[in-house]
Amino acid sequence: MRWVYELRVLDLDLENRPLAYWYDGATTAEVTAIAAGFIGGRIKCWLLGPNTMAEMLEGFRKMYDAADMVTGHNIRGHDLPIINGALIEIGHRPLGPKLTSDTNKDRFKTKDFSWSQENISQTLGLSEDKSHMSNASWREANRLVPRGLRLTRARAIGDVKQHMALRARMIRLGLLGAPKMWRPR
Repeated sequence: MRWVYELRVLDLDLENRPLAYWYDGATTAEVTAIAAGFIGGRIKCWLLGPNTMAEMLEGFRKMYDAADMVTGHNIRGHDLPIINGALIEIGHRPLGPKLTSDTNKDRFKTKDFSWSQENISQTLGLSEDKSHMSNASWREANRLVPRGLRLTRARAIGDVKQHMALRARMIRLGLLGAPKMWRPR
C-alpha cells in the first residue's frame, strides 16, 4: 500500500513602506499589506489602516501555522524576516521554522538574466500580470488613503496569483530546487 501525503502550501506576499531612517540612509520597513492563500484556495489580504498591525499579523499567523510549507518570491530574504520583526515590535512571538519554497532563492542558477517575479513570469509566458504602481501610486498607498489601499490590495493579491502560476510552471520546467527549511534563528 502506498501512502500519498499532500502538503498544505501557503503562497504569500507582503507590501511595506519605509518607516524610519536607520544608518547611511537605509530605512526600516513597516508592513502595509499581507496577501496569502493556500494553493487552490481563496486569497486573503490584510491592509494596514482598515486593520491594525496586530490584526494583520495574527490573521496571517493562523494561516502560516496551518501550512506545511510556505512559498513566495524572496520570502526567506524579505517577507518572512520583515513579518518577524513586526511581530517582535508589537510584543508577539515570532514565526517558527517552516519548510519554504522560494522562487528567488531556490531557482536554477543563471548569469545576466533578471529573475524578478515579473520578468520570469513574462519570459515563461504566464498570463497573470503584475499590478504596476507609479511613484505617485506608491505615495498614496504608503499614506493609506482609500485609493492607495485599493492599489495595494490589487498588487498584493495579484502578486500571489502570479506567483502561484510561476511556481507551478517553474516546477514543471525543472527550474525550482527542493524546498528548504526556514529557521528564523
